[in-house]
Amino acid sequence: MNRKEVMEEYTYAQKRGLKEYREAMSAGRYPYLPVLDDILENADVESQLPMGLIEIPLDQVVGTKTAGRTAAFASNFMPLLNIDTEFASKWINLCQAHLEEGIRDPIRCYEYLGRFYVQEGNKRVSVLKYFDADSISANVIRMVPQYADRPRIRSYYEFMDFYGLSKIYYLQLTQEGGYGRLQAIMGKKPGEKWTDDDRTDVRSLYNWVKKAYEARGAGRMRLTTGDVMLVLLKVYGYREMLDKTPAEIAKCLDAVWDDVLALERPDSVKLSTKPAEPEETPLLARILPGIRNAAPTHLRVAFVNERTPATSTWTNSHEFGRTQLDQVFEGKVETAAYNGAVPGKNAEQLVEQAISEGADIVFTTSPQLAGASLRAAVRHPEVRILNCSMDLPYASIRTYYSRIYEAKFITGAIAGAMAANDRVGFVANYPMLGVPADINAFALGARMVNPRVKIDLQWTCLPGDPLKVFAARGITVVSGRDTPAPGRPSREFGIFQIRPGGVLQDLASPFWHWGQFYEHVVRSVLNGSWNRDKSGADGSVINYWWGMNSGVIDVLLSRELPHDLRRLASLLRSGIMSGSIDPFACHIVAQDGSLKNEGLRGFSPEQILHMDWLCDAVEGHIPAYEELTEASKPMYRVQGIHRDSLPEEDREI
Repeated sequence: MNRKEVMEEYTYAQKRGLKEYREAMSAGRYPYLPVLDDILENADVESQLPMGLIEIPLDQVVGTKTAGRTAAFASNFMPLLNIDTEFASKWINLCQAHLEEGIRDPIRCYEYLGRFYVQEGNKRVSVLKYFDADSISANVIRMVPQYADRPRIRSYYEFMDFYGLSKIYYLQLTQEGGYGRLQAIMGKKPGEKWTDDDRTDVRSLYNWVKKAYEARGAGRMRLTTGDVMLVLLKVYGYREMLDKTPAEIAKCLDAVWDDVLALERPDSVKLSTKPAEPEETPLLARILPGIRNAAPTHLRVAFVNERTPATSTWTNSHEFGRTQLDQVFEGKVETAAYNGAVPGKNAEQLVEQAISEGADIVFTTSPQLAGASLRAAVRHPEVRILNCSMDLPYASIRTYYSRIYEAKFITGAIAGAMAANDRVGFVANYPMLGVPADINAFALGARMVNPRVKIDLQWTCLPGDPLKVFAARGITVVSGRDTPAPGRPSREFGIFQIRPGGVLQDLASPFWHWGQFYEHVVRSVLNGSWNRDKSGADGSVINYWWGMNSGVIDVLLSRELPHDLRRLASLLRSGIMSGSIDPFACHIVAQDGSLKNEGLRGFSPEQILHMDWLCDAVEGHIPAYEELTEASKPMYRVQGIHRDSLPEEDREI
């Protein structure tokens, strides 16, 4: 290429720079390269760490070390100065050298929080960026920020550990904990270093994912290529993804695209707190019924359960919901149950079997079946798959659960009134999402009728027998498990009273009416109102979290309950259903003495679901993962309130 042609390249590069400059000015953004010295004026740097000569990705080279040459480049590193300047002449010389023999001399730069700032070699970077090169050799000094408990700093410290194992910079992840999760998905132990083969395999996969992501509009997205690759790996597995062709990788990305969009929007999880109002059927749809969303006339609905109705009251309650569908939609809906689904063993096979046998809708009735549900959903986007769990950020499936805290508030009021010594026992199963809200609502209900009451909290997921603890402390009114447990006394659930001689007398119990939920979902599909998109109309992830006003949860009262308490429970139930009573719209102080609510209003559904504190009426604590029995840990890995803080080897999906 002759000199004149190379000068034309500079003119094109300058045009790109001027365009970027004008767009930045119009948007109110700084139009030049950011300067690291300016950034560090307001940052605490712990140390400088020489990294030596390494290959760095050009798209992570974002600025300059000092302000000397800042105004010569637009923020995209394209030149701004006129072609008759010395700067332009040097740029043109470098461009010609690159085209003839390639730029080989390394630059000198500083790295801070995963971004590079050039000290020497800005024009080399500019030329290579102009020609869309992937990387450049650089002598790098890392500026290590002082540790702080902030998401960006925590993530960067994770990256530094990851770099020590992988020796790669290009793979950037924005989700906290992502690097450890990648390490686990690859089958590597924490702290295990990568081999040259690992680096080659991941680089190849990354490049093909990048091409597929760019074709989908990566430039408009917040998520990095690494984030998207991690979504694919979680669904399809590491070895399976390595064996896929570029065309297959693009198809896989299409299949999980709704899940990518869900991660793109941190607030994308949408809690549906009650059934939608019935839509009025348009006149044209009444005249031509088949025109409205092509609603099906017959459905096959499958239920995949971890256990059997005979061995699990939880499964049995969902079985009642299944039989309700058979009765309500006789002739229109055919149901089938697939029991004994063991996560990590046969769960995925049972979901696949249900789909292969014609299921249009699949309900998986345990949080631990969420992984099998997700993987089946991306393979079968035409099938509606719902998992009984809470707050999973995947658009491929919908999740559902009930606001049990509303029933706990009522049973707490009953227990508080019945407590002879101002003490009530509370048995909790797992520290899952929503459980602290259940405990607090129960305590607030009890304190409403008895300001002196204290709630003694015990957990079944910890060693020991809660009832023996209560007996030793003289506690005779207990809120036990929400459903009877195999091998336990038949009345040891709900709230019950321990009478002389150890006789148990039931008082009241929350009750799940899953059939109401299943009926609504099936009806919405039959009448064409179900959104055929895997996510909501606004791109959100649908999590159903219905309460007493939708009929999916209620309180069963014992015939032995005193009349006045039956009346109190009825009044509280009516108030909750109408919205005039909110269990959390009161003065609330936490165990640590902090004021959680002044009592002027309640909490949002998101605040209730993610509650991780206990009110001062509760004596006990929320156990950490390390305290749990081994049998209890799998449930926590899926739905634990602090699941995201677990080491990656202890996470499920």
